[in-house]
Amino acid sequence: MGCALMITSGKGGTGKTSLTAGVASCLAALGRRVLCIDLDVGLRNLDLVLGLSDRAVMDFSDVMAYRCPLLSAAVEQPEIKGLFLLTAPLDGDGLDLQRFRELVDEAKGAFDYVFMDSPAGLGVGFQLARAAADRGIVVSAVDPAALRDAQRAVAELHDLPQLHLVMNRVQPRLIRKLRTSIDNAMDEAGLPLLGVVPEDAAVTMSAAAGVPLVLASHRRAAHAYLNISKRILGQRVPLLRIR
Repeated sequence: MGCALMITSGKGGTGKTSLTAGVASCLAALGRRVLCIDLDVGLRNLDLVLGLSDRAVMDFSDVMAYRCPLLSAAVEQPEIKGLFLLTAPLDGDGLDLQRFRELVDEAKGAFDYVFMDSPAGLGVGFQLARAAADRGIVVSAVDPAALRDAQRAVAELHDLPQLHLVMNRVQPRLIRKLRTSIDNAMDEAGLPLLGVVPEDAAVTMSAAAGVPLVLASHRRAAHAYLNISKRILGQRVPLLRIR
């Protein structure tokens, strides 16, 4: 039986979708079967980051309504064996929490990991992911507003068996300017740290080109994604030093 991970953040702009795609890609490259579910209903873009915008036709509401089997709706990334996407519908009408839990339970029988990319805030996508998650990853930047909103997300997810923090889009100069540190960020969010990801222009460039980052780079953010994926697998990996 696989594991369902909810990837969330308190506010937009933290790079949550890029992180979801990057870590899921690395896990697939390490030999795991991984399904990504885009839960940003009406504003989906995980298909773009995974390079699947022309391939994702059926969405998870089609599976929930029994219009299409799960394994037919899930689209495989052609260059990363074992990486699949189930995209979001254009509207959230009739999305039942219990039926979504059933969908994720079915997915856990076919995949090692199910990554649920939930939108920022506490709307329908967040609630769907929360209903089906085995563990959670809260993504935050180091600025005070992002950390405050991350705390709000943490409060909603306090009863998950495992909940971790990823500090994303980290810029050393910004940390110094704000007189903060990763340790302070962990204390404010109240979570153990799963990884630190540096700001990296390659993330934006690869998304614009519709190419998964791990196919275009092995440095900086891509290296951090690989480290996080190894920690999810239970390996002990040092934190990436941000320079």
